[in-house]
Amino acid sequence: MAKQKTQKTVEKGRIYITATFNNTLVTIADEKGNPFVVGSTGMHGFTGTRKSTPHAATVTTETAVNKAINQYNLRFADIFIKGIGPGREASLRAIKATNLEINRIIDITPVPHNGVRPPKIRRV
Repeated sequence: MAKQKTQKTVEKGRIYITATFNNTLVTIADEKGNPFVVGSTGMHGFTGTRKSTPHAATVTTETAVNKAINQYNLRFADIFIKGIGPGREASLRAIKATNLEINRIIDITPVPHNGVRPPKIRRV
């Protein structure tokens, strides 16, 4: 006999959006940080340069959030955004269109403090 999977309910969660120049990744995790829904633009049939469009980010975010709401009863969420890609604003708009209660939106884009070492001076 196959073991039946128990349905997990997560009311409060975190939504991590990684918006790079080539892709947009959406990860929905519980409060401890364990992911239960993952989505990327490639999973929804976007390939090549179409992966980096705001439309692809919107479709990806909508399906991931709707899956979390319908299957896991997600109601409250904190949003963590990383990156400066074109899907950044589009994915935020897609989340605001759903009936999730958003507690806070936090930007976790890494910022270099000093950068890399400059090249040595060129002598001609």
